[in-house]
Amino acid sequence: MSPFELMMLVCFGVSWPFAAYRSWKTGSTKGKSLVFLLAIWIGYVAGILHKVFYRMDFVIAVYVFNFLMVSLDLALYVRNRRREKRLEAEAAAESIGMRA
Repeated sequence: MSPFELMMLVCFGVSWPFAAYRSWKTGSTKGKSLVFLLAIWIGYVAGILHKVFYRMDFVIAVYVFNFLMVSLDLALYVRNRRREKRLEAEAAAESIGMRA
């Protein structure tokens, strides 16, 4: 186990619960990037697989926590994006109805 690897994961991991909470509370995808979230998610999968196949130690727990938090934020992104599209469609339908 490298203390630098642990420190990096802890520093990254501190922000994910706040990001997921913000996604939940705002119900918005504003300021979010699906590509970025997926890249981070894939990175954590790779880190977990490395730990499983090459160097198992307790740091895997931090990888798993971060992976779960990013997964939650991804799920909230999908939920919020669907909601935004539905609201946009309803607003468009209302504006068309108002013109008729």
